[in-house]
Amino acid sequence: MITDFTPWQALLGGVLIGGAAVALMAIHGRIAGMTGIVSGALSTAGSDKNWRLAFLVGAIAAPLLFINLPGQSLQFASDSPLWAVLFSGAVVGIGVSFAGGCTSGHGVCGNARLSPRSITATVVFMAATFATVFVVRHVLGGF
Repeated sequence: MITDFTPWQALLGGVLIGGAAVALMAIHGRIAGMTGIVSGALSTAGSDKNWRLAFLVGAIAAPLLFINLPGQSLQFASDSPLWAVLFSGAVVGIGVSFAGGCTSGHGVCGNARLSPRSITATVVFMAATFATVFVVRHVLGGF
């Protein structure tokens, strides 16, 4: 699978993600880690649940609004079989529990705070990603 490099869209996306993380920290004193937000939305009661649900609604609604703008489209296709996607999701879920957070919590928020734990977690999950892509594409021949 080859993807197009879109620097302006990538920059805008990064600014929006960073801005949302800063706003959440400034307003609620919370880390914008999607795994923690989802798990908290499923288990927390009261006002803490409200901001989590609002964050998730925004994370889902924003791309849907974007692709409905004139001239925008979402090109998504995957040659990966469903079992591989489900297995990958399960492995990521297990990794998130061992790492004490996800890529958004550690990679965006933790690294910005220069957290040694987050820097270590980010290095480990990036190395694991590189190794997995190499093995799947070049050793196993891709899915």
